[in-house]
Formats: sequence, C-alpha cells, structure tokens
Amino acid sequence: MKDDIKFDPVEGVSIAVVPDDNPTPGEGKQVWQVYLLNHNPFPLSNVIVSSNGYGTREGGEVVRTSTLRHVMMEVEPQSAVPIEPIDPDLFHLNNQYWVSYYHGPQIFDKKFIFVPDSIVPANLIHIALLNREGVLHS
Repeated sequence: MKDDIKFDPVEGVSIAVVPDDNPTPGEGKQVWQVYLLNHNPFPLSNVIVSSNGYGTREGGEVVRTSTLRHVMMEVEPQSAVPIEPIDPDLFHLNNQYWVSYYHGPQIFDKKFIFVPDSIVPANLIHIALLNREGVLHS
C-alpha cells in the first residue's frame, strides 16, 4: 500500500531554530524556539510535525527524548509558525522534525535532522521570513 503513494520532493519548506531574546524567568537560561517556515506561494494543509531527540551521552548512555506531535490545519504562504521551544541542553543530540502536509490532494513528507552541536551561534544566519537570526535546515 505504501508503494501506491507517490512522494514528490519537498520544496519551499524548512525548519529554523532561533534564539529567543528573553531568558527563562528565574533561570537566566536562553530559550530557543523552533519554527516551521513555508516559503511557497501556496498554503500547506493538515500539517503534522513530529519531533524527538536521540543520541548518546559522553559515557555512552543512549538518550531518547519523548516524541511530541504538533498539528496545524493550515500554514499560510510565505509565513513562519512556531512549533515548540527547545532547551539548549538538548543540542548535543540529533534533533529530528518530521514534517508531513498536503498540497491539494498530494501528501508531502520530509525529515529535518539537526545533528549534534549544529545549533550553535557560529551557524546563525539571517532568516528573512522571521527577520531574525537562527539555524536554518532546508
């Protein structure tokens, strides 16, 4: 049955991780926000974003975070929507965002994986849709 589904390549959709300007109240720790960006001239419908983190600690212990699922009925063209905050303590893990959506009757699906230690200030670039700096994965 899966062989009957045609999966065209995902274009014009990306994930950005952006540092928040305000630290967490009481902790002084900087919070980062994850965004879904739609660069296309059309809306995305029935969007599902599944997120999780996985990897190993320095001692070799396997770590896996909870899987979170986020549903958005529609993401407007040329827009960005927040998905979730992310704690910098998780940046040493693979942080995966699996995005599925419809454009018309066609389903699209792509995994965006931020590899360990890729979410760092040295990788910040200007993201036009947000008019802010962040780490972009296309």
